[in-house]
Amino acid sequence: MTGAQIIGTGSYLPERIVTNAELAQRIDTTDEWIVSRTGIRTRRIAAPGELTSEMAIHAARLALEMAETKPSEVGMIVVGTITPDMPMPSCAVFVQHGIGATNAFAFDIAAACAGSLYGLSIAAQYVRSGVVKRALVIGVEMLSSVTNWSDRNTCVLFADGAGAMVIAPCDDERRGIQTIHLHSDGALADLLTIRAGGTKFPITQELLDQNAHKVAMAGREVYRVAVTYLSSALQEAMDANRLKAADISRLVAHQANLRILQSVLEKHGIPLEKAWINIDRYGNNSSASIPISLDEAVRGGAIKKGDVVAMLALGAGICWGSAIVRW
Repeated sequence: MTGAQIIGTGSYLPERIVTNAELAQRIDTTDEWIVSRTGIRTRRIAAPGELTSEMAIHAARLALEMAETKPSEVGMIVVGTITPDMPMPSCAVFVQHGIGATNAFAFDIAAACAGSLYGLSIAAQYVRSGVVKRALVIGVEMLSSVTNWSDRNTCVLFADGAGAMVIAPCDDERRGIQTIHLHSDGALADLLTIRAGGTKFPITQELLDQNAHKVAMAGREVYRVAVTYLSSALQEAMDANRLKAADISRLVAHQANLRILQSVLEKHGIPLEKAWINIDRYGNNSSASIPISLDEAVRGGAIKKGDVVAMLALGAGICWGSAIVRW
């Protein structure tokens, strides 16, 4: 069976930069507190009126340009997001129309911070099967729209942005997407939620007053779970590809918390220098995090042909996974 490879990347970040000092003027926190616990110094926030689909379109166009792919050549569009323009229809159809990908079918997936990794897995299967010749995978979030800005435990974390990847066939088994492993544990669903707005808790004024339509997180529990599951996911990926820690050229992980990433790397004896880090500048972009980081690393020359790239992500659900890509 034909393989699948990433042939183009693109990303978009809003212009507005919100510093820790600015947040400290609104809530009881300090720059030192935020940096020591998260590694975040600044984050990007969308402009008033800016749409999730617009950010995704910006990233998609850059990825298509790198891939030398016309929109008409795209056969499918998968958008990972929990903050679409509206509940229905999908964000992906607005992207499809916006870039002129008239021959593509388009849909969203909701795996939170693991969304782009889930999307990559789906797209790779369509490409490998020969059903699709070019697939566009996008991770995009406007988390500022679902953030409780009075909750200092969450408002310091989340940010906005978009990243995109173009997937194409690959005849060289030594290159491309080697493995993707995905997992979910619904027993932990309550650790990270937006409770109101669905059929279980329809929107009421009382729920709005409680900020139940905003992100709520059990931070300590999520931290513990993230370190455990991401560590096992990385080991699973290395075992499946008969790799040792020293064989990993670059780690592109979801930028949730610098301390989580440091703990995972320490467990495997991988130096932090091998990880692409931008959480200090961009905060937690959820599903957009991996493709934004990948695009930066590729365009910055940090990922070169032949490199072994490991990807890791964990998000609400709890959903998590890993991938190994030979560039």
